Parts: sequence; C-alpha cells; structure tokens
Amino acid sequence: MDSKYFYDFLIKIQSIAKIGLVYSKDPYALTNYQEINDLSTKMLEEFESVKLNRPNYFSRDIYPTPNVSVRTVIFNEDKTKVLLVREAKTQDYSLPGGWADLYDSPSTAAKNECLQEAGAEVEMIRLVGITDRTPFKNADSVPEYVVVFEGKITKMYDKHEYETDDVQFFDIDNLPQISKKSSLEEFMRFVNAAKSGETIFD
Repeated sequence: MDSKYFYDFLIKIQSIAKIGLVYSKDPYALTNYQEINDLSTKMLEEFESVKLNRPNYFSRDIYPTPNVSVRTVIFNEDKTKVLLVREAKTQDYSLPGGWADLYDSPSTAAKNECLQEAGAEVEMIRLVGITDRTPFKNADSVPEYVVVFEGKITKMYDKHEYETDDVQFFDIDNLPQISKKSSLEEFMRFVNAAKSGETIFD
C-alpha cells in the first residue's frame, strides 16, 4: 500500500473519531470514538516516528482559519421550486449541506451531503459562490466560509440519514421555516444567485 494513501486513511479515520467525540451523546459510542482516536493517533505517531504534540489538523493553537461548509441549491425544471431538507432536531428547513470533511474536494463534499441528507445523487452544475457566513450567526459562532453549488438530481432514493426527516421541493415564494443556523437573507442570496446564474462572493 502506498505510504501516502495509508497516512491519508489514518487522518480520515481520526477525523471521524474527532467528529464523533464532539457530537455524539451516547456513552458507548463516545467510548468507541475515543478508542478509535487513540489507536489512530498511536498509528500516526509510529508512521511518522514522531509524537503528535506539534500543531496538527485538530488543534486550535495553529494559525486560525475559517471552517468550510458546503450547500447545494437544487431546483425543479422551471426553477420555481427548491429542494429543502428538514433537520430532525430543530424541525426547520435548509439547503442540503454541512461541514466539508478532510480530503474531500468541495464538490465531493457537497455530493456526499446531498446523498446523506436528501437521499439524492446529484451532479454539480456550477459553483454559485463562496461566502463568509459568520456575520449571519451569533457572537459565539465559529468563523465559516460556505461553498455554494447548483446541482441537478440524477437519482433519488427513499432513504436518507438520521439528521433529516423530510425532503421535498418548496415554492420559492412560499417557503417553510428556514433553519436558524443561517438567515433568510443568506438563504435567498444563495437561491437567487443560482437562479439568475450569478456568481457571488464575500
């Protein structure tokens, strides 16, 4: 096995463990995530022949940069409706999307989120823009850049992951409650840019 492939695999495994440790509430799962984290750290240390007490992907004592998330705007044929997913926890709606994972390209991350949250295989048509999402959040929010794509559904499945419990198209002029993670202003900026063919930034 190529050494770089093996190293990238270990980093990916550790990133999954780190995410699980942050978001899981189940004690059994937390124990397992901690064990995976410890094992992957040990293997990385042996692989590199150094201790991982230097700045790395998961520490916050390195040069601070914004986190990156992805969102995808998906229209019906005449672009009068947009596909939204309902977040199971909050019961409000958003464009399919989420944090970008390590080693995924932006478009791959967006495709993965569409499959996970909407149960849809999606072809990315174009990049709509990259925006600073932080001003739309509260003072405690993590600085974030969001990469926005326009996508087209190529295949739809009946199932999606547990984070969402409803998937459907809504009239752009008659939207449901939009997720409080962003703002209606931000949401409409994404949708209008995708509909008009505009490219947005900042």
